[in-house]
Amino acid sequence: MGYMDKDIVPQSDGALIDAYSQSIAAAVDMVGPAVSRIERVGGRQGHGSGFAISPDGLIITNSHVVDDAKVTTPDGFVTEGRVLGRDVDTDIALIRANSGTGAWAKLGDSQRLRRGHIAIAIGNPLGFEWTVTAGIVSALGRSMRAASGRLMEDVIQTDAALNPGNSGGPLVSSGGEVIGVNTAVIQGAQSIAFAVASNTANFVVSEILRHGQVRRAVIGIAGDTIVLPRRVALAAGTAQTTSVRIRRVEPDGPAAKGGLQEGDYILAIDGSPVGGVDDIVRLMDGSRIGRETAILVFSVAGLIEKKSLVPMARS
Repeated sequence: MGYMDKDIVPQSDGALIDAYSQSIAAAVDMVGPAVSRIERVGGRQGHGSGFAISPDGLIITNSHVVDDAKVTTPDGFVTEGRVLGRDVDTDIALIRANSGTGAWAKLGDSQRLRRGHIAIAIGNPLGFEWTVTAGIVSALGRSMRAASGRLMEDVIQTDAALNPGNSGGPLVSSGGEVIGVNTAVIQGAQSIAFAVASNTANFVVSEILRHGQVRRAVIGIAGDTIVLPRRVALAAGTAQTTSVRIRRVEPDGPAAKGGLQEGDYILAIDGSPVGGVDDIVRLMDGSRIGRETAILVFSVAGLIEKKSLVPMARS
């Protein structure tokens, strides 16, 4: 019984380490040839990483890495790249290389990730070209602030070592699929780095190819996250402690046409609670453009009212 059962043959540490090494090496062999060094052109200094997602030269990288770019593949092939579109809100950009890069990588399904899964980063950290580091997925569903000020959702945290130059490179699973796009490290912290989830990258790429940009909905207000007055919470029958108070309503915008006014408190959008400005930004995705949306407000008149708006595309 137990550990002495003759049918149970424990693996040696050497065998486990060898299996781990082989899985990483196999994943690197699959994805590594698709990873490029990305250098800014036009007199601006800086470089990062990127990876091809099609044989005809579509390359994903970070928005903060590129204007237009020079692309260098692992075999030394150099070509110019044109930025097809960029999304500052998710730090993703799509480049079209002037020549096909040959090797390409597959975007995996980041929804299938679990904490503890192997995570492999490939890129050009600190100018050391095509470097590989490995670790695990430390956490899922993190949020972080993009350069635009918008909150990025569904960010992957990893302890795979990242340094400047890794930005835009792939985070790879042991199965050889790209599960994220490396984007940031916390300065002064060890073993804490972040990647944009592959499903987010896939969405951004699809939007850029279809529309040239990522479409998001707006309702035409400026607002502030505030502590929700207790009297308002009681009147609304909500346990929320924060909300958004409208500071300005854009003339002829969806909010103005829907009857929202300066001073109104936004409590919910289509039944989803609004505890701050980030909630409005998150809820106003492209699926709401041109679609009637219910906004629950506590109005300046002291009434709980449900307003109907039709959000428009952000210009």
